Formats: sequence, C-alpha cells, structure tokens
Amino acid sequence: MSRATLLSLGGLALLAVVPAVVSNPYVLHMLILCLLWTVLGQSWNLLGGYTGQVSFGHAAFFGIGAYTTGILVKTGMSPAAAWWGLLLGGLAAAAASAVIGWICFRLRGPYFALSVLALAEVLRLIALNWKQLTNGAEGILFIPAFNSKSWYYWIVLALAAVSMALIRFVMHGKLGFYFLAIREDQDCAESLGINATKYKLISLLLSAFFTGVAGSFYMNYMGFIDPGIVFSIHDISVMMILVTMLGGVATTWGPAVGAAIYILMSEVFRTYLKSGHLVFFGLLIIVIIIFFPQGIVGTLRETLQRRKRRLAAPPAGGPLKEAA
Repeated sequence: MSRATLLSLGGLALLAVVPAVVSNPYVLHMLILCLLWTVLGQSWNLLGGYTGQVSFGHAAFFGIGAYTTGILVKTGMSPAAAWWGLLLGGLAAAAASAVIGWICFRLRGPYFALSVLALAEVLRLIALNWKQLTNGAEGILFIPAFNSKSWYYWIVLALAAVSMALIRFVMHGKLGFYFLAIREDQDCAESLGINATKYKLISLLLSAFFTGVAGSFYMNYMGFIDPGIVFSIHDISVMMILVTMLGGVATTWGPAVGAAIYILMSEVFRTYLKSGHLVFFGLLIIVIIIFFPQGIVGTLRETLQRRKRRLAAPPAGGPLKEAA
C-alpha cells in the first residue's frame, strides 16, 4: 500500500471521529456542506477537468436526484426508506445524461454545454408546472429521518470518500488515459483508435451519477426542495465550476479544497459583512485566480514539481569544469 493511500485512509479515519468530539450542530452543518460540495466538485471535475467537456447545466442532474427522492416521499414512502433515493437519484440522473450525451457528443463545438444548460432550465419549468407530481412552486417538504446531524455527516463523508476513490481509480486506469487524451487532442486520440463519443459519454455518466446522488442527499438532509433551488444555474451549476476552479482543475484534492474555501469563507463574509459579503467574496476569488491561476492545489503542485526539477538538474557549468 502506497504512502499516499495510507495518508488518505488516516485522514478519513480522523474525519470519521469528528462527530464524537464536535457536538455543535452549526459546525457539523458547515462540515456537511463542505463534504456535499466536495462530491459536486469531484463530479464536475471528472467531466470538465479531466475529460475537457465543460458543462454549465449540472443543476439538471442535481435536481433530478433531489426530485427522485422527493417524489418517493410524496408517493407515501417513509423518510427513512427514502434513502433508497440515493441510488435511484443517481441512476435517474445518469439515464438523463445518457440521452443528451448520446446526441450532443457526436458533434463538435459548444453544443453539449448549451444543451445541458437548456436541459436544466427545461426541467425547472417542468417541475414548476407539473404540480401533480412535484407540487410546483410549493415544493416538496418532509421531516428528515434523523434528528442528529452526525448520521448525515457520516453518510456524506462516505459519499465523498467513495466518489474521490472511484474517480482516482478511474483516472489511474485505461479510462483515465482515454479521458486525458480526448481532452488534450480529440483528433489525435481518435487517430489512435479511441472512440471519443463513447468515452466522453462514460465520463458524463459517472459525473451525472454522483451529481444525482448528491442531489438526493440534499433532499434527505434539508427536507425541502423547490424548482428554484435544485435547478438553479447560478447556485448549483456555476458554483460547481467555481469550487473546482478555486481548488484546482484536474486534481484529486482540488474540489475538496475549493469546497472548504467556498463554504467557510462565504459563511465568514456573510456573518461579519452582512449584505456586502458577495462583493468581498468576489474580490477573494479574483485574488485567488490572479495568484493561483491553476487553482490552489494545481498551482502548489506545479511549484513543487518545478522546484524538484531545479534541484535534480546538474549545476550550470559543472560538466565543463570537470572536463577542463
């Protein structure tokens, strides 16, 4: 077992005991949101970061997952049994992504990005107007299954760990090399026999599945959804991109770092700066983009690699002096 794997398992064990030493519900709520956004950031990172297929409409898959669980409860299932919606929500989101990916990935250009953006808006209007199924603008409300936040923390921690481990496993295998090849040069990848449409679709299916699972967890945790919340372009789709960009695109830990910054800093600014928090949060993002153009993790990794290469290189003029 590698040192990185041991460190990851040690970190996961430390995170798992947090509810045993932290009883403050507010702190646990912040940690739950950080982990939820880690799952969302990882999902977008797989498609947009590693495969190079930018999506502006992942709120569509988040909303499908949330409404899958919401409709299960609305049809009479108990909130405890509605946790099955985690799996069903992910599968429903993946099924929806398969349709749009199968159509759009055959084309070049911005068709996929625009189509997913339109899909999120269409689904929002359907959820808003199909009142028999979704309660329309009133949304779906139910009493969550657990009173303690500890259970939610452990569940979303498990989701974050599974999503990170699976994506890391994928990116270190044949699929990962295909994704990177398509991102770098699709024509070159196809000339080597890689079916770009097929592997972009696989990346989208995995990304949409975890986004749908996150949406289902959101419904189980918050106990309320409406179309304006879960299909929101600016609060879900754009923030998924922002979290990934802040932490580092195409990095394993980037989305987790970006999620922590996004949740914690926005909460600090909201608490102390009141209505002006968005201005300062925007300034913080600008500063990070200027000084960390590859994201925090990406820029640090690049700096370390540059330093290693400099230390490994022979001193200038060394061989010439020996020859002389």
